[in-house]
Amino acid sequence: MANCEMLLKCIFFNDKMANKPGTANLMKEKYCKGDFQECARYKVCKTLGRDKVPGDLFPSQMDRVRQLLKQ
Repeated sequence: MANCEMLLKCIFFNDKMANKPGTANLMKEKYCKGDFQECARYKVCKTLGRDKVPGDLFPSQMDRVRQLLKQ
């Protein structure tokens, strides 16, 4: 499977998770290098635009995605 096109520019991993490399690597393997279409950040970015992705949105927070998309 291909890597997520947003991997190198993902603010979450490149800024927010810089001090947690172990956790970041696990999440990157699951979402960025795996099934990135299941990443909450990816879904918001592709649907609403990159500027609408909350800085504190974790890749697994699909419940928040549903709330954001309703607005």
